[in-house]
Amino acid sequence: MTDYAQEQEMEIEALQAILMDEFSEIESSESGLATTNRCFRIVLSPQDDDIDEANYTPVQLALMFSHTESYPDEPPLLNVKSVRGIKPEDLKILKEKLEEEASENLGMAMVYTLVTSAKEWLAEKYGHAAEEEELEEADTLKDEIIVPHGEPVTVETFLAWRERFEAELALERAKLMPESALSAPKEKKLTGRQWFESGRAQGKGSAVVTERSEDEEEEDFDFDDDFEDDEDDMLEHYLAERSNDPSEGSKK
Repeated sequence: MTDYAQEQEMEIEALQAILMDEFSEIESSESGLATTNRCFRIVLSPQDDDIDEANYTPVQLALMFSHTESYPDEPPLLNVKSVRGIKPEDLKILKEKLEEEASENLGMAMVYTLVTSAKEWLAEKYGHAAEEEELEEADTLKDEIIVPHGEPVTVETFLAWRERFEAELALERAKLMPESALSAPKEKKLTGRQWFESGRAQGKGSAVVTERSEDEEEEDFDFDDDFEDDEDDMLEHYLAERSNDPSEGSKK
């Protein structure tokens, strides 16, 4: 004949040694179980052992149980309560799960098996709640950040910019030339390059313009030829200018 009382006592001693502070004996009135037999409570949480509990507030579950007269040949009485953060509907699901597992483990000490199952359920249901919340907050912040996108560079936009750039450059050069050079007859008019090379940009007034030699005429500054040779440099300048323009960054 099976000595149920001895088996039950041995299981209680084993649970005390394994679970330590998580295991305690309580009054039957605290357990919510319809029995006058000894009742016990095991407090469970889903966090790992290496988590700093001082900086982490986990959900907690209280698993109450009491041995029946013929335990383990019949299931123990079970009840679950939320210590912190567990929804009532989840408690109902867990209790049904534990009762089903108890029926599958008849004939052997099963409380620690039920404890392990409850901890796994907690870890799956609530263990990553804090991490998922942080990820959701990060995703929300990411969605709120507006990444500026400039208008794509095409041949047409580059040529249009180049035309404006050449016109602005020509205007700036014209502003630096004396009015006498601009109004001189065509055969006597200085080119921008001649005017700069002659040193007159630093002098005052104007001097008599000498006739240009054929070599000098061949060295006349030609905007089109120079910009065609340096088109790659202009493209780099254009891209740099666009990247530094705040108004371009706001366009989508």
